Amino acid sequence: MITVDSLAVEFGGTSLFKDISFVINEKDRIALMGKNGAGKSTLLKIIAGVDTPTRGRISTPKDKTIAYLPQHLMTSNTRTVFEETAQAFAHIFEMEKQIEEMNAELASRTDFESESYYKLIEDVSTLSEKFYSIEETNFDSEVEKTLIGLGFEREDFTRPTSEFSGGWRMRIELAKILLKKPDLILLDEPTNHLDIESIQWLEDFLINSGKAVMVISHDRAFVDRITSRTIEITMGRIYDYKASYSEYLELRKDRRAHQQKAYEEQQKMIVENKAFIERFKGTYSKTLQVQSRVKMLEKLEIVEVDEEDTSALRLKFPPSPRSGNYPVIMEEMSKTYDEHLVFENVNFTLERGEKVAFVGRNGEGKSTLVKAIMQEIDHGGTLTLGHNAMIGYFAQNQASLMDEDLTVFQTIDHVAKGDIRTKIKDILGAFMFGGDNSTKKVKVLSGGEKTRLAMIKLLLEPVNLLILDEPTNHLDMKTKDILKAALKDFDGTLIVVSHDRDFLDGLVDKVYEFGNKRVKEHLGDINSYLSTKKMENLRELERKN
Repeated sequence: MITVDSLAVEFGGTSLFKDISFVINEKDRIALMGKNGAGKSTLLKIIAGVDTPTRGRISTPKDKTIAYLPQHLMTSNTRTVFEETAQAFAHIFEMEKQIEEMNAELASRTDFESESYYKLIEDVSTLSEKFYSIEETNFDSEVEKTLIGLGFEREDFTRPTSEFSGGWRMRIELAKILLKKPDLILLDEPTNHLDIESIQWLEDFLINSGKAVMVISHDRAFVDRITSRTIEITMGRIYDYKASYSEYLELRKDRRAHQQKAYEEQQKMIVENKAFIERFKGTYSKTLQVQSRVKMLEKLEIVEVDEEDTSALRLKFPPSPRSGNYPVIMEEMSKTYDEHLVFENVNFTLERGEKVAFVGRNGEGKSTLVKAIMQEIDHGGTLTLGHNAMIGYFAQNQASLMDEDLTVFQTIDHVAKGDIRTKIKDILGAFMFGGDNSTKKVKVLSGGEKTRLAMIKLLLEPVNLLILDEPTNHLDMKTKDILKAALKDFDGTLIVVSHDRDFLDGLVDKVYEFGNKRVKEHLGDINSYLSTKKMENLRELERKN
């Protein structure tokens, strides 16, 4: 369907990737993988036609359409949510308007024998044929169904887009893309701004739409469910696997083992040949053999081994100071902003050492309850923090609170205690701040890099109650694995606000669901919660029927 042919991208003499070729077929669902900086987003933009390569080309049939959702995008502020989303059908409405105008012109003209009249009849006939070939669709119903699936309430439909955060505007753009039903959908981190229920809805849509999808995502569960092919960009080239992400990981491990073996055998052969050359270079009877081996070594292509996977590195953080048996107790808690009730009748007791997740649709009060625990906002009811509760809090603005004139290394060195100080370089390397990156000043880091640095800084401070609000949005899969392993070893109490099921799987043992102005406790892990939710939804559906 779409052909990527000998693509190369170079910046200032440095090659990002070179001679990349592959074909995207109809109904392909592809995960585009690789470490940060490998060129994933650049490749997606080139396929979308947003960027141009240094060399090579993308071939797309004229009747095929491509839609692209970047990581950061703002929609128009002048329309309501419903009006903006309905722009997905603007081309159809425009076609209908053109047909009406042409028919009106035909009705008013009297030059029936003229060439221009015949041309007008031909144009209106062609356009009408194209218009009526489009499947009959209830556009309003489609817009409504898609917006609700992505987490909007019906009362949001008439609100201007300017009232919504960047994350919600991203959902509007995603809705428009899905409604256009393009032949290829390109998605760059689509789940960063979605809650668990919206992610599940998006998964079902992409699986059942029958269209081709290429996605960059750090949500392993999402990628595993929707994709059946994995293209990895590494060291300037690609590897194409007809396999899901989990299967690809195993295949990549085997590939690297074979590369390592071939590299070691080649290095052994090089050493042996150099020793032979050195030993016999002045011997007349061996001159031809020496020259032959010299030429062979000059032409030899050195076997390359792909980047080392550092996800096996385990970080040990300082023991947390002992807290009371119950770090957080809430009784009949409630919160209201003006006339808007966020939640009420919240009764919540957190035991020392528990690891729990806050989940639910956006806007249901997860971050609000966290702010109440942090004593940043007023509330109704009673909230009691236990004896010696020492809170470490990670929020989206955490990155902006760091000293911008310090280097990356200094930022971490200031908070590291004890033996961990000897491993700062290893920790920074694991979080992609190795080499010269550790000497960069905080002020020159990207938003994602600042987020990762703030996360390391937080995890090195001696606390016994960690509260993390969407900690994985800017972390790639290797870094998430390292963070997750560190949190599993953390001997304090943990609250995680997250929509990342794979991250929560095996990390939390209790789930608090926010919705309908209530907070409901679910005993069991995230998979148990999701299983229960699907059963509840089915029962609700049966009751409605």
